[in-house]
Amino acid sequence: MLHTRLSIALDDGLIALPDDGALLVIGPTPDHDISALPKDRVTIYSHFYPDVQFWSARGYNVVNDLPDAGFAAALVCAPRSKTQAQAWLHAADRATGGGLVVLDGQKTDGMDSHLKALKRRAELLGNLSKAHGKIVWFQGLDAPEWAAQDITLPDSFITRPGVFSAEKIDKGSEVLAAVMPDAINGRVADLGAGWGYLSRHILSREGVEALDLIEADKVALDCARRNIDDPRVRFFWDDATAFTPDQPYDVVISNPPFHTSRAGRPELGQAFIQSAARILKPSGRFVMVANRHLPYEDTLAKYFRVVEDLGGTPGFKLLAGLKPHRVTR
Repeated sequence: MLHTRLSIALDDGLIALPDDGALLVIGPTPDHDISALPKDRVTIYSHFYPDVQFWSARGYNVVNDLPDAGFAAALVCAPRSKTQAQAWLHAADRATGGGLVVLDGQKTDGMDSHLKALKRRAELLGNLSKAHGKIVWFQGLDAPEWAAQDITLPDSFITRPGVFSAEKIDKGSEVLAAVMPDAINGRVADLGAGWGYLSRHILSREGVEALDLIEADKVALDCARRNIDDPRVRFFWDDATAFTPDQPYDVVISNPPFHTSRAGRPELGQAFIQSAARILKPSGRFVMVANRHLPYEDTLAKYFRVVEDLGGTPGFKLLAGLKPHRVTR
């Protein structure tokens, strides 16, 4: 775990933090232990709404846009995406003015590959392998090509490194968009909207009066702002499982997540179903797409009076819930 490697490296004097100056921590999840760092000097960067809430509640200074400068050292918590990790390392080097940057992650985060790349692009100061992972520290990164760049997909969609389905349109979303019911009207929500692929298809339905995009990943939502220009749209950076609208919706559409990092968590999709039932009108409809193996039918039956199988493909199923139970409101 992070705290094991970081604490050992600091306690044994392998990593020497600057005596003063602000410390930037990029991308920690609630599973990370950064207590070995002086809290009063730490600024956390996170673009994921639940993580921002977690760290803010514990008294940390949290920002949701990457700083450009002003830090004595930085810790990067390795994300799943290689391109996002490289972009964060580039940002950390810039924010520290070429100073000390520490990268920590599990082997499954590609740490061996990161170490190999850093040896060619920076002054490597040391590394430590522990607890199925590695911590690496360096300075003076020379990798301008690692800076985050826009990714352009078909139909001029713009994404950024690290967002879900950044380099290709998600197959589940494609399935839902292809057979999206025509009877979508009134106030609509795209729950877990990502960078706006489904939202653009929702807006093609003439009966849609208003569409709210609810998304926890600020980088993805910022892409959606660029991808969608329509006066009917509002954007909400929020936790889709806890979001409360100013008015209930006629229709909720969703391609809910079922992973946290590399770990499968079908309970995330189940939480999306519960949330959809909570924010719908009594006569409302929820339409979702999911991988065939995910156990969502029982959850839909728990929160909706009527459950429909809308078909799909061998890999994906389309499900609908109609008339949410009032006990969920």
